[in-house]
Amino acid sequence: MNFIFQPKFRIAAWMLLLTTIFSCNSIGPAGLFKKMSPHETYGNRLKTAGLQQTAMGGLWLQTADQSLGKALHISIPYKETGFFAAERIQAATFQFAAKRGEKLYISLSKNPAQNFNVFVDIWQQSNLNRVLAFADTTGKPLLVEVKQDGIYLLRLQPELLRSGEYTLTIQSGPALAFPVAESGKPNIGSFFGVDRDGGSRKHEGIDIFAKKGTPALAAVNGTAQPGENKLGGKVVFIRPDDADYTLYYAHLDSQLVHNGQHVLVGDTVGLVGNTGNARTTPSHLHFGIYTNGGAVNPLTFVAPITKKPEAITASLKNLNATVRTENRSRLYTEPTEKASVKEALPEGTALHVDAAAKSFYKVTLPNGQAGYLSSKAVSSVNAPLKKLVLKTQQPLYNQPDTLSPKKLILTAGKPVNVLANFEAFYLVEDGNETGWVRK
Repeated sequence: MNFIFQPKFRIAAWMLLLTTIFSCNSIGPAGLFKKMSPHETYGNRLKTAGLQQTAMGGLWLQTADQSLGKALHISIPYKETGFFAAERIQAATFQFAAKRGEKLYISLSKNPAQNFNVFVDIWQQSNLNRVLAFADTTGKPLLVEVKQDGIYLLRLQPELLRSGEYTLTIQSGPALAFPVAESGKPNIGSFFGVDRDGGSRKHEGIDIFAKKGTPALAAVNGTAQPGENKLGGKVVFIRPDDADYTLYYAHLDSQLVHNGQHVLVGDTVGLVGNTGNARTTPSHLHFGIYTNGGAVNPLTFVAPITKKPEAITASLKNLNATVRTENRSRLYTEPTEKASVKEALPEGTALHVDAAAKSFYKVTLPNGQAGYLSSKAVSSVNAPLKKLVLKTQQPLYNQPDTLSPKKLILTAGKPVNVLANFEAFYLVEDGNETGWVRK
């Protein structure tokens, strides 16, 4: 059962039409001027075929745009398993914070693996006019290096008339490899921004302490330039092949690269020491990152921590099903009871289960409000709450709204089963049809 908007499309005819349209490789004039994401290509083909004027095509494009303003808050790492139904026009959009120097690892597994394409696109919230990154249609994980601290949006949207289950996993880790070999038992002991020389300057990097002579490793593919200066002693700069910053290795005991040498991740560029102004300190590598705007905190770039998302423990049997709250429940902004409460839901409130994350369900109310609540707070609507005998003739509405289409007219004295409720309406069934009547 699905109480959310279900457009009554002629699915077989639409499938034939879409197959005909998308068997053509042409993507229209827009493809001549810029590389388009798979989602943009698909949307462009709908427009080129004039399908944006149809109820289904227009709603797919509208849903894609509107979903960016309805993103649900999540924290990285994150994992959810959800279901996209062919009869529903859907998009799932998530909002999360990310820091410069992080690398996002985004994977999407699908069931069925074939003939069920889900588009994955990412934006920075401050610039929704340009897709920052997108997944191709091969199903390979998407890797995104975060170039600027900020809020990011990720959208999932399936092709029209495709059903399937998906599992989205988002993890984060350092954008660069760790610059000191594990053999030296490295540990970070001094951080960016702390005072130096009695407060006359700030520390422009991190200090990674390790045994003297431990290999200092290239954290990225790039071009090396050894040198020497008063503060850093023996140093090596590395200019990455595909980044707009420079890595700085200081206090080396020795340099093992020559000027202009191309190095690969993991190559030894020098040995950890205490040259320069570190002569009186234990051996360590001063590691810094410099941009055109000056030094940036390198910790996020190399911190050797990749968090894993919590396992999904909520039952998947309710995916794409209508359920109801067993008691008065709370709808949260994120899948944790520490998150803000979006709404207090009365007992028996009808919900559609879109996905499962940790021990929570991601749900949608009949009015389109979405959020998370404990999976233990809901039950199936298969067993009626009560029997109701209608006192007067009543329309059976498609939605809990008197302006929604009427499915049929129920006569006075008609007994119906009450399955759930929402605001001033009951969700009922009369044996043949399911819909909404006023309380």
